[in-house]
Amino acid sequence: MLAAGTEAEAGNWLMVHKTFDSNRFSTLNEINADNVSGLRLITAATLGGTEPAGFGVGSMEATPLADDGFLYVSDPWGTPYKFDMNDGKSLKPVWVCDTGIDKDPSNGVILANRGLALSGNNVVTVLNDGRVVACDSETGDVVWDVQAATDQGEGFSNSPQAIGDKIIIGQSFGDWATRGWIAALDPDNGDELWRFYTVPEPGQPGSETWLCEETGNPDCWKTGGGAAWVAGSFDPESNTLFWGTGNPVPMYDPEYRPGDNLYTNSTLALDADTGELKWHFQYTPGDYMDYDEVGIQLLIDKEINGEERKVLAHFGRNGIFYTLDRTNGAYINSATYVSNLNWTEGIDPKTGKPMEYDPSASLQTYAIGAIDRAGATATTCPNIQGGTNFFPTAYNPELGLAYAVGIEGCSDLSVRSVDPDDVVAGEIFIGGSGVNSGAQTGAINAVDVATGEVSATRPTTYPMYSGVLATPDLMWTAHTDGTVAAYDATTLEEKWSMNVGTSFQAPPIAFTAGGKEYIAIVGGGIGIAGMGYAELNSIQPANMLWVFGLD
Repeated sequence: MLAAGTEAEAGNWLMVHKTFDSNRFSTLNEINADNVSGLRLITAATLGGTEPAGFGVGSMEATPLADDGFLYVSDPWGTPYKFDMNDGKSLKPVWVCDTGIDKDPSNGVILANRGLALSGNNVVTVLNDGRVVACDSETGDVVWDVQAATDQGEGFSNSPQAIGDKIIIGQSFGDWATRGWIAALDPDNGDELWRFYTVPEPGQPGSETWLCEETGNPDCWKTGGGAAWVAGSFDPESNTLFWGTGNPVPMYDPEYRPGDNLYTNSTLALDADTGELKWHFQYTPGDYMDYDEVGIQLLIDKEINGEERKVLAHFGRNGIFYTLDRTNGAYINSATYVSNLNWTEGIDPKTGKPMEYDPSASLQTYAIGAIDRAGATATTCPNIQGGTNFFPTAYNPELGLAYAVGIEGCSDLSVRSVDPDDVVAGEIFIGGSGVNSGAQTGAINAVDVATGEVSATRPTTYPMYSGVLATPDLMWTAHTDGTVAAYDATTLEEKWSMNVGTSFQAPPIAFTAGGKEYIAIVGGGIGIAGMGYAELNSIQPANMLWVFGLD
C-alpha cells in the first residue's frame, strides 16, 4: 500500500480528497472531453448499510479509495468493504470488516459516513458510536478498536485523515448538545496523542466570546457545538492541519449562547505535531443561520494581484467563496457564488467579516434582522444547508478554477427557547426551526481563484449534494435524481451523462485498474437531500458502488 497523500501513482486515489491539499484533481486524461461521450457502465457492486437509524435510512456520502486496482469504501454505518477490480470487468468482493457496530434505530443521529483512511497496512474507519477501528487491508480483520469519543452524544460521521504517524479525527455531533474537538491518534494502536477543543473552556483563548454569564447559564459552552464533521487538509511544508468547524449550538437561538462563539463557523490552522492553534478565521460570528463551515479547505499556490500567495480557498456554506492567506489566515478576497444571498450586504474588504458585524455586540443581526425569543422571524438566503455544504469541492491547477455544487434557495427561521435543565447531551438541540422557503433548486459553479470571480454557473433542476472531481478538461459530479455527469472544465457544458437510479450524495473519483482509467462513485439513500420533491423521496434505498469506463 502506498503512502496516503502522495502522487507516486496517478492511477491511485489513496485518501478521501486525493491529496493532502484536498484539490480532488486527477491528472488522468484517458477519459477526456473528446471521447467521454463513449463512457459506459462497466460494473457495479451492492453494499449493505440500509438499516434505518434515528432519521431513517442513511445516505451514501463516502469517497471510494483506490489502491492498485483495489477499491475500499464505507457504507453509512462506517463498515469498510474491499473490492478487486484488477480484471477491469467486475468488482469482486474481497472482504467486509465487521466493526461490531450496534445498528440501533433509536440513536437519533443522521446516519452517514464520509469515507476511510489508508494507513500502513490498515484501513481505518470512524463510527457514529464514537469508536475508531482499524482493519487489516489484506484480511479485513480488526487490528485495533478504540473508544475515542467518550462523552455522551459524541460520535463520528466524517472520514479519518492519515497524516504520516498520526490519524486525525473530528467529533461530528455538535448539534446533539456536545462540544466539538479534533484529535490525533497513534496509527499503530489508536492511542490519543493530542486533542484540540473547538469550543474553549473558561480562561482559554476564545472563551471570552462565549458570554454565558449573561444568560444565567454559565455552562452554555459545554453544549456549544462547533463539530468537526468533514476531514481537513494538510500542508506538509508548514506541518499545518486545516479543518473547518460547524455552527454554534443551539443553532437558531443565539440568546442561549451570546457572543461570537469561537471557534465555531471557522477555519482552524493547527500544528500537526501538537494540535496547538496557529490561527483561525471565523466566517459568520454569532451565527444563527446554521451556516457551518466544515466544507473542504482547498490549499492552492497562486499568483494574485501579481504576488505569489499560499492560498486557502473555501466555498462557504453562507454562499460566499473566500480566499485566505494560509500562512496566517489573513483575508484576501471573496465573491458571492449563489444567485440569491440576502443575509449580508457584503464582506468588509479589510477584515473579511460581514459588513453588518458589530464586534461590540453580544448578538449579531446581520442584514436579515434578528430572530429572537420575542417572536421575530427571518428568511435567509442561501438555504440553511448552503450554498455548498459537506459536498466536496475541487480545484483544477491547470485552469486555475475551483468547483462546487450546491443548493439554490432560502429558509424561514424562528426561535424556540429551551430551558438549560431540559438540554440532554445526545439529543438534538436546535433551539428553533429552519424550513425551506419556497422552491429549492441547485447549481454547479466554477470560480477563478486568481480573480475571485465566478467564471461559469450551471443551474440544476434539483439541489446538488454529490461533490465534484476535476480532471484536466472535465468536471465530474452526480445528481440527486441518479444522474452521473461530466462537464467541460471551463464552460460547464454537459459532455456526458447517465442515470443509474440511485440518488447521489457522494463525489466521484478517477483511478486505474489493469492500465485503464475508470470513474467510480457510490450511490444510495436520499435522506434530507429530497428537499420536498416527491420524485426524489420515492427513490428506494439501494446502496451501490458504480464504475464507468470506455470500451
